[in-house]
Parts: sequence; structure tokens; C-alpha cells
Amino acid sequence: MVIVGGHEGGAEVAVEPLVEQGPLLRASSAGRLLENAVHQALDGTDLPVCVVPMTLGRDPQLVADAARTLTWLTRGPMAGRVMLAEPFGNATLLTGWLRVAVARVVDPFDAPDMAVLLTAKAANTFDDAELFRIAHLVKSRGDLPWVEVAFRGGEPDVAEGVERCRQLGAREVVVVPADFGPAVDAPVQGIVDGWPILTPPEISGMLATRIATALLRLSRGDDGIAAGLDADHQHGHGGTPWREADYGTD
Repeated sequence: MVIVGGHEGGAEVAVEPLVEQGPLLRASSAGRLLENAVHQALDGTDLPVCVVPMTLGRDPQLVADAARTLTWLTRGPMAGRVMLAEPFGNATLLTGWLRVAVARVVDPFDAPDMAVLLTAKAANTFDDAELFRIAHLVKSRGDLPWVEVAFRGGEPDVAEGVERCRQLGAREVVVVPADFGPAVDAPVQGIVDGWPILTPPEISGMLATRIATALLRLSRGDDGIAAGLDADHQHGHGGTPWREADYGTD
């Protein structure tokens, strides 16, 4: 199994061993690093190798880039030996995971003056904007007075996000990570540092589900790569669907 990560930090996530899947290999990005990891995995087993894009739902480009890498990699003798699983998460799952994570640390009836600040590593305009949409969904189903957004290494940063919560009237601020990273990069005075949204056993369980589904599809002749090629189509300025270049002559 190979997990490939992007700006959400999925390549570094803590995972409990999935013994039946063999050693876990990691690639911090698609392209050359993913290609090297897949080659290493293939050298160590005769079984199919499953690649899982580690996005929680805000990095469709990671999925498309992984599919493009595997498209070129699986031409020839590697065809049929490598499969691309569905992304680890999606926006709907992320919204639900965040609601559960917030509920673990916030009781709106006991803490009516508490705000939640969702944080993630800054990425790009479109992926960052998606977090604002998800924050609105978390707030609308959680009876919370304030759910704000901040970015580690972006704008608004965590300190600005905390200050906004206080200006709105919050007396306490709970900071919850909306990616695989920590809630904050450095200690921030006067906040409650929320837990990661998923524990290592939960992450392992989700990975096992994605791999099992990918194996079932592979048994039916579908390696999942073609489906991933257009994952970022119409996302921001993603443009037209991906099509392989035709280098033939008329």
C-alpha cells in the first residue's frame, strides 16, 4: 500500500499497521516521489499495489495528479498490478468528521460563549475557500454561535482568527484542525487546542475500507486510474476534462 499526500498533510499521518496489506509506503506528493514509492512497493510483493490519495476532501488536484502519474507508470509490464483507490475522504465526510470532533470538545448549552476555529495549512484560493463552505455547514448543524476559519501560513492566520472570534463576543476559543496536521503550529495563548479529527485506528479503518473497495473493483477489471484523471475538473480553473494527448498523424 502506498499513501500519497498533498497540502492536507496526509503523507505524514499516524496509521496503525495494516498487516494484511504489507508495509506502508509514503509519498509526500504525486509525480516522481509517488512513482518511486510504487516501484519500491512492487519490488517487495507479487500482490497488487494500492495507492490511496490522502485528501480529506479539499485537494482534488492530488487525486488527479496521482492518477496521471499512475497512467504513465502502468503502461507495459506494470499494467494490472497497480490500482488507485478512491480518495481517503471527501467534503461530506470531512463535514461529518468535523462535527464529531467539535462535539467532543464543545457543548453549546454549557458554553454559549465558546467559538470554534477550524484551521488548515494554507493551500490555494479554491481549496481554502472550500473550508469556509464546510465551516458554514458545521455551524448550521451544530447550534454553535461561531465557527470561523484560519490558515496556518496563510490569511487569516491563527492569531487573526482567534482575535476575530473574541471580537465577535467569544470568551473561549477551541481550535480544531480541518486537515491531518496539528491545530496550531505554535502555542497560542488563551485557546483550547482541539484533538485531531481522526485517531490512528480510525484512519487505519478508513484505509482498509478504501483498499477493500479498490481490490473488488480491480477483480472486475477496473484499476480506478481513469476515474481519478478528472478529479479536479471544474474545480476552480481546472478547465476541460483531462484527455490523453494524441500524438498520431492524420
